[in-house]
Amino acid sequence: MHALPSAAAAPRRQVFIGTALAGAAAAAALGGMLALWWRFRSEALASVGSWVPADVSIPMVPANVMLIACLPICIFAQWAVYAAKRGDKPHAGVALGLVALLGLAFINAQAYIFAVMKLPVGEGAYGAMFYALTGVLMVLAIGGVAFSAIVAFRFLGGRTTDVEVVSAHALYWYVFSAGYSVLWFVVYVTK
Repeated sequence: MHALPSAAAAPRRQVFIGTALAGAAAAAALGGMLALWWRFRSEALASVGSWVPADVSIPMVPANVMLIACLPICIFAQWAVYAAKRGDKPHAGVALGLVALLGLAFINAQAYIFAVMKLPVGEGAYGAMFYALTGVLMVLAIGGVAFSAIVAFRFLGGRTTDVEVVSAHALYWYVFSAGYSVLWFVVYVTK
């Protein structure tokens, strides 16, 4: 009697592929929201002459700090991958901790912008779109900080051979940084 051949090889890089798909979905959602922003902005400029309400001032310092923070976040995320590939727990832990710390700083800066602007949501499309776009990115930042904590617990807890999760973590932050860079230009710079 002949046995059936074994099943196909075990799936590989599931977390990385899942993160890539989630990043693509987030990028598509953010792209669609930015397209709506441009459409509402064009209509407001054509009919009213201004898009931003007159009594609203956008604090650019925290917005620029958030953009600048994206670069070290990506560098530290890649440092975590580099350390994880070499089985270097202390450096991986420091790198993941710095990514989480800068992610918290990003969230704090966005919360500060919300507090300073005091923009009403129900009065026009600008407020609704501003909170929708920046709120989605804030939720993604919160998810990224949680992802950093999970990766740190997994890797520092003993799964040092699971480098794929650390690589997926870095990919998440790369996509996040690219998304915020586009949002920064469209929402904060072009107004």
